[in-house]
Amino acid sequence: MDLQLNDKHAIVTGGSKGIGKGIAMSLANEGCNVSICARTQDELEATADELRDTGSDILAVQADLTKEEDIERVVNKASDTFGSIDILVNNAGTIGQSGTFEGTPLDEWRSLFELNLFAVVSITQKVIPHMKENGWGRIINISSENGAQPYPDMIHYSASKGALDNLSKALSKQYASDNILVNTVSPAFIMTPLVSDMMDQAADEQGISKVKMIEEFLQKNRPHIELERPGTIEEVSSIVTFLASDKASFINGSNYRVDGGSVASV
Repeated sequence: MDLQLNDKHAIVTGGSKGIGKGIAMSLANEGCNVSICARTQDELEATADELRDTGSDILAVQADLTKEEDIERVVNKASDTFGSIDILVNNAGTIGQSGTFEGTPLDEWRSLFELNLFAVVSITQKVIPHMKENGWGRIINISSENGAQPYPDMIHYSASKGALDNLSKALSKQYASDNILVNTVSPAFIMTPLVSDMMDQAADEQGISKVKMIEEFLQKNRPHIELERPGTIEEVSSIVTFLASDKASFINGSNYRVDGGSVASV
C-alpha cells in the first residue's frame, strides 16, 4: 500500500533500537524523512546508517528526554533540517524495576513518570505549534497493554501507561479541529532484540530450549495472550505507519492494541 508519506517528516523518540527502530524503518520505507533520537550515540548512528539505505533523509540527535534542553534541541534540529514536523511518534520509555507496591520507592515512580509521561508532554507541546502551522499532524503514542490491564509487579509502569492513554484521548479532543489526529498503539510482549536476549539467557540458565522458555514465560506471565506467541516489531510498526498517513484520516482518539487478544475488556 502506498501511504503517500514522501513529503512528510517524522520524529521517532527512542528510535535507535527495538520497536522505535522498527517504526522509523517502516516510515522511511514509505518515503518519510525521519528524525530519531536516543541516549546512546553509537546505537543511534548505526541505526541512522541503516535507515539511510531506504533512500529517505535521516537525522539522528543524541538526547536524554528527561532533560528539557535536550527535548528542545531535538525539535529545533528536526525543524531546521526538514522545515516542518508532520508526525510525532512518542516511543521512548522505560519499564523500570519490577516489585511490590510497598517495595517500590517514590523516587522510582518519579523517574519512570519523567520519561514515560512528562517527556511526552514536553515534546508534544513543542511539536504541536509546527503541526498547527501546517494544518496537518499525526501524533502516535506508544503505550502498552499495561495501560488497560495492569500487572501487580509493574504497578508504576502500568500507571504511567494508563496516564499516557488518557493524555492521548484528551489531546485528540483538543486538536482535532486543527487536523491533528492523536492515537495510541498498545503492544504486549513483543519479541524485540532485548526480549530475545532475555529469553536466550533464561533458557540457558534453565537448560531448556528458547522455544520452551518463551512458552513457559507466556503461560506464567502473559496467560491472556490468546494467540499464544510473542508479537513482532513489524506487527507494531505497520499499524503506526498506517496511522501516520492520510489513509487513517478518520481515526482519532483510538487505542490500537497489538496484543494478541491479551486485554480482556472491550
